[in-house]
Amino acid sequence: MKRRLAILGSTGSIGTQALEVVNEHPDLFEVYALTANNQVDLLINQARKFIPEIVVIANESKYPELKEALEDLPIKVWAGTNAITQMVQMEPIDMVLTAMVGYSGLQPTISTIKAGKAIALANKETLVVAGELITTLAMEHKVPILPVDSEHSAIFQCLAGEWENQVEKILLTASGGPFRAFTMDQLAKVTKSEALKHPNWSMGAKVTIDSASMMNKGFEMIEAKWLFGLSPDQIEVLVHPQSIIHSMVQFEDGAIMAQLGVPDMKLPIQYAFSYPKRLKSSFERLDFRTCTSFTFEQPDMNRFRNLAFAFEAIRTGGNMPCILNAANEIVVAAFLQESTGFLQMSEIIEETMQKATFIAKPVYEDYVASDREAREIAMNLLKK
Repeated sequence: MKRRLAILGSTGSIGTQALEVVNEHPDLFEVYALTANNQVDLLINQARKFIPEIVVIANESKYPELKEALEDLPIKVWAGTNAITQMVQMEPIDMVLTAMVGYSGLQPTISTIKAGKAIALANKETLVVAGELITTLAMEHKVPILPVDSEHSAIFQCLAGEWENQVEKILLTASGGPFRAFTMDQLAKVTKSEALKHPNWSMGAKVTIDSASMMNKGFEMIEAKWLFGLSPDQIEVLVHPQSIIHSMVQFEDGAIMAQLGVPDMKLPIQYAFSYPKRLKSSFERLDFRTCTSFTFEQPDMNRFRNLAFAFEAIRTGGNMPCILNAANEIVVAAFLQESTGFLQMSEIIEETMQKATFIAKPVYEDYVASDREAREIAMNLLKK
């Protein structure tokens, strides 16, 4: 039986690579549904190639173009964010890959869990915003959450067969981004085009900026806390510029296990799709004849304050990570529009965390309200 997949965010970096994995194993995987936010042309091409049962465009203004382009095919064409939330509940779907960007992934993930579908999680913001709610729901509905981020997949792979052994800590590796050696003066002058040039990974614009500011690593730390049931003190961030060791696990006897590979997201995507099996692939292999040096550094949280904010947010708990994420989404969008500076992003995030209403034990409606309030505060700060 083929595993039937719904790919949320199929036109993004993770989504397009997921379809490459499906294309490599057409006997094992079948695309049941594809969704995108705005990229209607690419979505049309994907739909014509994979002939899914359902295609959804979140931006309803793009619906007529999508509908017309697929009229000759037996594909249901829907539009709107509510349609995505409803689609993931459909009975034939076996697994949902959540590769949407940012807060938009929260509601579809909740809907997927309540429908009892396995989740391949690439939308880290879901656990950043509402980690306690999501993990509680997943346990209640007995839904597996399989990590797709390379770092969390690495930890997951290191833990395979070790579930009964106590983890002392995990070492979450980070490339350090393009500016790891920059001074504060240099960071103050960073441009959008410079920030979008990641030294190792090819990613979407938002996550590339997050990587440059190290907010991405802060989000991954929060995600790891919820995925693996750890405290923030059990998560150490380690800068590894080569991006070959994707993360490590240290057990209570002192042994450290690591997962290595070239910087390519297709392997962790495929592992999530096929777990517990490993599938033969044509992906690039790591060649130790050319990869001869691994180096490690401690992250500088004075220059890259966003990482410090992430630790502060998860230690504070409640809705603070939700506030952090909302403020970050606003400032990254502003930076990409060249209406704020690289260092100003951190200043606005810090002030938003100070001004937003703190809720110690939030429910879903509180997360929605906190997201809205934090965005409003950050937007107003940008106008100053």
